[in-house]
Amino acid sequence: MDNQDLQNRSLAYDKAYQFAIRIVNAYKYLIEEQKEFILSKQLLRSGTSIGANLAEANGAISTSDFSAKISVAYKESLETKYWLSLLKDTNYITEVSFKSIYADADEIARILFSALKTTRINQ
Repeated sequence: MDNQDLQNRSLAYDKAYQFAIRIVNAYKYLIEEQKEFILSKQLLRSGTSIGANLAEANGAISTSDFSAKISVAYKESLETKYWLSLLKDTNYITEVSFKSIYADADEIARILFSALKTTRINQ
């Protein structure tokens, strides 16, 4: 693993961590202000799982272990985008809020997909 790989891992982890903070705050807003408890719980679970899986990937004991954890993180980012879309389309979050947080989720998904492709090619 070269220095660029380490920097990319750190960038993805940092973005996922900051995103998780946004997700937790969105969850608090949804349950306190919107009184929405079902979709918000799904969003909380998937949105915070991205970073948790990246943390596990950073401790991977093999390339295939790393790839598996990145794959799960990527899938969780896709699921998070689904819940965000559903919350917007059911008027629990505004279009402005949706666009902002969805853009972050999409950026993380692109980073993870790129890492996944690179990992799979190098196996």
